[in-house]
Amino acid sequence: MSDTVESADQISGEGSRELKRSLARALRAQKMRALAMIAPLLIFILVTFIAPIADMLFRSVENEIVSDTLPLTVKALDDWDYSSGQAPSEKVFAAFYYDMYVASELKEHTRLGSRLNYETTGISSLFRKSGRRVDRFDTDIYTKQFTALDPAWAAPATWETLAGALEETPDALPETAGALKDYEHMLKADGKTLAKTKPVDMLFTALYRDLAAGAPGPEGTLAPIFAQAKAAVGSFETVSIRDQFSAIDKGWLDPEVWGTIKAYAPKFTPGYFLTAIDYKLTPHGIEKQPEDQQVYLKLFWRTLVMSLAITVSCILLGYPVAYLLANLPMRTSNLLMILVLLPFWTSLLVRTSAWKVLLQNQGVINDLLVWAHIIGEDGRLALINNQTGTIIAMTHILLPFMILPLYSVMQTIPPTYVRAAKSLGATDWTAFWRVYFPQSVPGIGAGSILVFILAIGYYITPELVGGTSGIFISNRIAYHISSSLNWGLAAALGSILLAAVMLLYWAYDKIVGIDNVKLG
Repeated sequence: MSDTVESADQISGEGSRELKRSLARALRAQKMRALAMIAPLLIFILVTFIAPIADMLFRSVENEIVSDTLPLTVKALDDWDYSSGQAPSEKVFAAFYYDMYVASELKEHTRLGSRLNYETTGISSLFRKSGRRVDRFDTDIYTKQFTALDPAWAAPATWETLAGALEETPDALPETAGALKDYEHMLKADGKTLAKTKPVDMLFTALYRDLAAGAPGPEGTLAPIFAQAKAAVGSFETVSIRDQFSAIDKGWLDPEVWGTIKAYAPKFTPGYFLTAIDYKLTPHGIEKQPEDQQVYLKLFWRTLVMSLAITVSCILLGYPVAYLLANLPMRTSNLLMILVLLPFWTSLLVRTSAWKVLLQNQGVINDLLVWAHIIGEDGRLALINNQTGTIIAMTHILLPFMILPLYSVMQTIPPTYVRAAKSLGATDWTAFWRVYFPQSVPGIGAGSILVFILAIGYYITPELVGGTSGIFISNRIAYHISSSLNWGLAAALGSILLAAVMLLYWAYDKIVGIDNVKLG
């Protein structure tokens, strides 16, 4: 009997486990089907929303161009003190010569010059000049002396063997090892190899400097010619690389130039964000921008204040229209709704350009006011190329985005509530303010968020009608992206703008509550 009971328990346990496994498989299949259904939307959001924001945040701190283009120079500058007030030593100029030789061949020096020119004006021209002449330095004197000493130095095979030896013992010839690494990077980019390319002057320059400094040189098959070279370099004719750069432009002797290179040597920098808040990263440290260059905080503040003013004006103009649409007969309401939606069928550029015609000094509005004797001919209003023009034009453009959420919410408010309030003795105003208005607040919240966020990022309308006093921070972002090509600063400005919007959104949620925002 006990055996039968145990057997039954085993069967029951196995059945229970099998049931659990079946349920788990069914649940996994259900989750996979759900994931497959939302996967296209998830991928779309990742590609079009999350990835661009992540890229913008990365660009706002990324600064690899300096260390990637001038690796030897960045390392050599570690031993240079900016506070000395003197330009770097010959060692730094030599490292810069190796880097610039390669950068000019790869056409990367102009990009680097443009990047550093954002921080110190004039560096771009220094890099352009040097890039054109760095391969014509008098350093060919070392090439001639080494090849005269032993023709083997002119053979690519000698340098290929040397490169292999220095991979294992780079300290044997430190400058030559760095120059060879730079040179091989250049050859690889051109699809060439060290074994089939004639050695260039910068390699002989690095070799001379190493041997003159007492570097031991590699062992092995190259030991004999190195022994000969070490014995002869003391009598070599020399040339100052520092003087070569100084002959191109005296600006290379300015410590400020080298201080800028050193300050922006790290792969990541706070420099863009500092510039975005009217500070700057200098060789001295973090400093405030000169007063005549402090523009970004002012633009951020103007953008927030004017966006808020546009939102308030949209509420004041949109609320009565939405109330009228919600309480008129459906036939009339639908006809008027077409008029509200009509601006969407017209190009934004056309609508903005129309306001330029209407608002200019000799425009329709001023002519009408003069004709009606409201203002005199000499008292025409300045309605364009200022903040007034921006607020008027943007209010007109964004007004439908306020009306539609308000209308959607107001349609859900039963008219019987107001009639009940009046039947209990409330006046029209009291019934509206105490009964109707509180129920329409979610529509105001939805419309306000929509209008404010759209307004804070607009740049076409402020650009056309705002002049110098009515442009937004978005206009500067667009300028840096399309004109100055300072994408790092544009990304930093965009990141700060995004953070400000998120902060205001959080504050709105705490004060009003995002759950109270409805679209109908």
